[in-house]
Amino acid sequence: MSNRDSEFRMERRRFLGNSALAGSALALSLAGAARADSNPRTPVVETRHGRIRGFMEENINVFKGIPYGDDTGSQNRFMPARDPSPWSGVKDCIDYGNSAAQMQGGSATGSEDCLVMNIFTPAVNDERRRPVMLWLHGGGFSTLSGSSPLYNGVNLCQRGDVVVASLNHRLNIFGFMHLGDHFGNDFEHSGNVGMLDIVHALKWIREHIGRFGGDSGNITIFGESGGGRKVSTLLGMPDAQGLFHRAIIQSGPGMTLQPRDRAHEMAAAALRELDLDRGDARRLQELPAEQLLQAFSRVTGRLDRDARFKGIQEQRGFVPTVGIDSLPQHSFNPVASPLSASVPILIGSNKHEYAYFGGRDPVVQRNELSMDDLKDRVEMIAGNAADRVMDVYQRTYPGESPSWLWILMTSDRTYRFDSITMAQRRALADSHAPAWMYFFEWETPASDMRAHHALEISFVFRNTSRVPAMSGGGREAAALSRRMSDSWISFARNGNPNVTALPDWPQYDIDRRATMVFDNESRVVDDPHAAVRQLWSTI
Repeated sequence: MSNRDSEFRMERRRFLGNSALAGSALALSLAGAARADSNPRTPVVETRHGRIRGFMEENINVFKGIPYGDDTGSQNRFMPARDPSPWSGVKDCIDYGNSAAQMQGGSATGSEDCLVMNIFTPAVNDERRRPVMLWLHGGGFSTLSGSSPLYNGVNLCQRGDVVVASLNHRLNIFGFMHLGDHFGNDFEHSGNVGMLDIVHALKWIREHIGRFGGDSGNITIFGESGGGRKVSTLLGMPDAQGLFHRAIIQSGPGMTLQPRDRAHEMAAAALRELDLDRGDARRLQELPAEQLLQAFSRVTGRLDRDARFKGIQEQRGFVPTVGIDSLPQHSFNPVASPLSASVPILIGSNKHEYAYFGGRDPVVQRNELSMDDLKDRVEMIAGNAADRVMDVYQRTYPGESPSWLWILMTSDRTYRFDSITMAQRRALADSHAPAWMYFFEWETPASDMRAHHALEISFVFRNTSRVPAMSGGGREAAALSRRMSDSWISFARNGNPNVTALPDWPQYDIDRRATMVFDNESRVVDDPHAAVRQLWSTI
């Protein structure tokens, strides 16, 4: 991997990071005449809280920064979301709203006043009932926002006559610090308020989306990486039951989150950093946001960032808390939650996920890992099964360098194997809702990272040309993007991803294990790389 890849990562962070300013500039350039009440093409929609005005982009109605909740600062900090305060007149929703408070590059950014939504729709107030696709952004549970140009929904709307939405919600210490066992019932929801923000947004959508041309009875949640884990988490939340009807999990299998006792200890560590004790609940709500973010950074900085790649599957830090009323159990561990038994799922991962994270591993990034070094690393994650792991991967991927074998191993050990496990647990569940499995193998010409983490996002949104940094924006990418976006749209419309441009795609079951492999020539493969799947299922 080359210096070009480092530049590529910086470019990707520009798109996936706290991109509200770039998005606002784009919105302003496109909004133009949409600011004028006299423009007949200026869309205006009435919500329960007040009227909002959007703008037109390529014949799609766009609304950015719609408030779906109140400011979460001060006395609302760590509390469940509340409705926004009503406003008079017409609110211009043409700029992205605030990103959630977070650390970016060692500095605090964003705001606690971050409960905003973006909607892209072919029409408003037309009494049509289009499928609704709500995107949940990545960045783990700590960073980024839904306000990236990469998530622009215009092309997806045009392709499939659907309504596309994205949102911002509380993250990190503000969204996922479990204080209920420190400060009592008033804070019982604090460990999951970031997820409850999404539930609040889903309730807003259920009430209002008909005015945006959407069908409140046909809502798909989808997301990548941390966004996929948010989708996974919602599948086990009682408060979310019935608020969505399909789920797509892209490179974000949320198998194991943080149990209540560990979450309690994480909160205790943060309180020590802030020099607070059990009597300081209200003071905690009054501290500057930057001070809390600094404590968050110090506490999480002591955690092993590569724990998952060492085989430690439980997530640590400020992530959703399992074992409290809002999330009583894991969604797919040890079995698929009955709460989502009626929700079809589409789940998958990319072949070389870990290539994107090679920046933390310069030896791998430079493709300089030796076979002895690889053996040492494999022993770290597989113990006395290391020889078996080495043998299976060398037979499955003959000719690959040790660095790329390590990338394949870590990608499979985390993203891919957990995705397969979730699909098979759904297949074994006593329900009628199916699962479909995919595997993304298309290798980008824009970098040396092959089929890396997050590469498929622009394909799903049909934005390979709009945001070409990852795919290169060529004709092959555009062609695969059409097939993938059509499949995602079909799944959102009727719960089945089959489209004429792809081979017949059967539901996933534990006998055939049919998997759609996305590439220039997409194909269905039964139990692809079976030896690898069987390997990790026994370690």
